[in-house]
Amino acid sequence: MTRNATYNILMYSHDTYGLGHIRRTMAIAEHLKAPDVNVLILTGSPIAGRFSFPEQIDFVRIPGMIKKTNDEYLPLSIKINPSHAVDIRQNIITATAKTFQPNLFIVDKEPLGLKKEVLPTLQWFRRCLPRTRTILGLRDIMDDAETVKADWQKKGVYDILDELYSEIWIYGNQELYDPIVQYDIPDSVSRKMHFTGYIPRNVPGKDAARKMRKKYGVRENEKLVLVTTGGGGDGHALMHTFLTMMESEPHSAPFKSVLITGPFMPRQEREHLFARAKRLGIRTWEFYQKMEEIMSAADVVVSMGGYNTICEILSQGTLSLVIPRETPRMEQLIRAQALHERQLVDYIPWHDMSPALLKTKILNLLNHPQPFQEAISRFQLTGLTFMRQRLAAFREKEG
Repeated sequence: MTRNATYNILMYSHDTYGLGHIRRTMAIAEHLKAPDVNVLILTGSPIAGRFSFPEQIDFVRIPGMIKKTNDEYLPLSIKINPSHAVDIRQNIITATAKTFQPNLFIVDKEPLGLKKEVLPTLQWFRRCLPRTRTILGLRDIMDDAETVKADWQKKGVYDILDELYSEIWIYGNQELYDPIVQYDIPDSVSRKMHFTGYIPRNVPGKDAARKMRKKYGVRENEKLVLVTTGGGGDGHALMHTFLTMMESEPHSAPFKSVLITGPFMPRQEREHLFARAKRLGIRTWEFYQKMEEIMSAADVVVSMGGYNTICEILSQGTLSLVIPRETPRMEQLIRAQALHERQLVDYIPWHDMSPALLKTKILNLLNHPQPFQEAISRFQLTGLTFMRQRLAAFREKEG
C-alpha cells in the first residue's frame, strides 16, 4: 500500500507519570485505525511495550521523564541532564513528524508538550505541511480554574491554541464541567472546541465476567470489590486504608477483594501491601493488562478517580467509590464532585478517608445500588463515535 493510499495519524502522549495518558491514547488509536489508516504513537511511557498493539498501530518510544513538581522533570532511566533529555525527545518527535508526514496530529493534554518539546513540530506543520490537521485532546478537567488560567497565561497557551491548532477536542460533557467558562477561553479558541463526551472502553461479554468471577472464587451470592490506584505512584495510602479495614475483621469479610497497585508504586510499599493482602487471602496484582475484564466482573470498584479509570468503570456500568487525590492537582476531586452530583459515583474526600468510612460507603453501594445503577445506565459515553465522525469529515474534505 503506497503512502498516498493511506491516512496517517500521529499521536503524542508525553507520559511522565501513571497509566492514564497511554491508555487513553491506545483507546483512541484502536478506534480510529482502519485498513487504510495508520496510527503511530509517540510516547514516553516506560510500559508502552506491555500493551499489545493491533495491526496498523505502532509506537515510537522517546526517553522517559518523571515529574518531580508541576514544572520540574527528570530523566526516568538514563543519567543525563534534564535539558539534554528534552532535546533528545524533541529531536525524535520532530524527525518522526517530518518523515511520517501525518494527515492528522493529535496531542494529548499538553498544548506545547513537555517543556515545549512539541512546539517546533506544530510550527513546522503550519509552515511546511499546512494540510496536516492539528488536534489538541484535553481531558474534561485539567485542574482548578485559577491554576489553569495562571499557567496558560504564563506559557502563552491561549495564543498557541489560537494560532497552531485546527481543533481542540474536550474529552468530556459540557454540562458536567465547562472549561470554556472555567478557563476564560477566548471566542477565537472556543469556536474550535468540540465536546466529544467521555471515551468508552471495550465491554467484555457476560461470559467473560462470569469466567473472571470464577477465576477469583466468587460464588453466585458473593460480591467482588476491586481496588485500583491507576499507575500507583501515589496510591499507597488508599491501599493501606483498605487493607486496614479488611484486617479489622479478617474472618468475616462481607465480600471478596482484588487489589491492583499499579506498576509505579514504589517496590517496598508494594511488597508490604502484597504481604498483608496474602495473609488475608486477597489476590493482588502489580499490573493488569485487561482492566475492562476485571472491572466488568466487580460489583464495586474503589479508585482515586483519574479520568481514564472513570471512563473504564462507567463503560462497564460498575458501581464506583472514588477517593480523589488533591495534589499536585485538584482535577480528581472536581471530577468526583461533578459525577457525584449526578449519582454516577460515590466519593470520600481524601482527608476524610478512614477504614470505617470506607467500609460504610462500600456496603452502602453493595446494599443500595439502584440510584447509581439507574444514573449510570442513562449516561452515554460518546467520545469515540464523535472522533470517528470528525475523522470521516476530514477525509471527505481531503477526498
